[in-house]
Amino acid sequence: MSEPSFTLVQLRYFEAAARHLSMTAASKELMVSQSAVSTAIAQLEKEMGVQFLLRHHARGLSLTTAGEAFYKRVLDFLAHGAELVETARQSGTELVGTLTVGCFATLAPFRLPGLLAEFEARHPRVHVSLREGEHNALTSALRSGETELALLYGYDLGDDIDREVVGTAPPYALVAEDHRLARRKSRKVSLQDLADEPMVLLDLPHSREYLQSLLSDAGVEPRVRHRTTGYETVRALVAYGHGFALLNQRPPTETTYSGARAVPLTLTDDVPALDIVVASMRGVRLTRRAQEFRELCRTRYAN
Repeated sequence: MSEPSFTLVQLRYFEAAARHLSMTAASKELMVSQSAVSTAIAQLEKEMGVQFLLRHHARGLSLTTAGEAFYKRVLDFLAHGAELVETARQSGTELVGTLTVGCFATLAPFRLPGLLAEFEARHPRVHVSLREGEHNALTSALRSGETELALLYGYDLGDDIDREVVGTAPPYALVAEDHRLARRKSRKVSLQDLADEPMVLLDLPHSREYLQSLLSDAGVEPRVRHRTTGYETVRALVAYGHGFALLNQRPPTETTYSGARAVPLTLTDDVPALDIVVASMRGVRLTRRAQEFRELCRTRYAN
């Protein structure tokens, strides 16, 4: 039996259709007819002897189990095919192309600017495209191939995601400038000291559970007064006396966007720090661009 044969065009058409779950959207992106996309994918499925896409009348497409596995491999194949062309053109001396990196929203303003500046200085012909979001959005982007790498906290990552710890972010308490605990010379506090205080909670998925668990594990029942998904909103509410907060990323200044000050206090409790990781899909070989970015994270990004 001869080995199946396929073309790059067929793979590119399949990738677009699988990503959009729509023949129409794929044809618009590729600027070819819808019938050309449909025919190429049908030929690919026939050659492979496997159905990758289910066609639903007026409801688009869905991937079969085989299609999901094949889609991940196709993303890797196309990425490295493009890199092969780039390497040939540049004789292996300079990285070019686009690298898409995801970053957890509260990490981005602290960690990305300096990292990107150094990476772009080293590799000026690589365009870094950023995707900022919360935990679930970033892991979904990794699994779909929308991003090659993601900088995020190391909790709740599935077995299909590789991660490398590049730093840690210990939790700390935040109170208003005129709060009784802010007057301590040591700038230290235990979680029990906050037991009767209202809380301003950073209400992001996974983050809120982690922050509330710190209190619960210390025998403190969190009394949440305000919830917000905005990191700087948390700091501003604390600065105006609406409650204390627990956070992990610590800015270099105590002044908030509102102009009032929020004072950070070191926790004396034995509480777990959050790992900061560079994540990628297990079993997917990274492009040279992604490998260089990860290496820079190891050396510069680490705390």
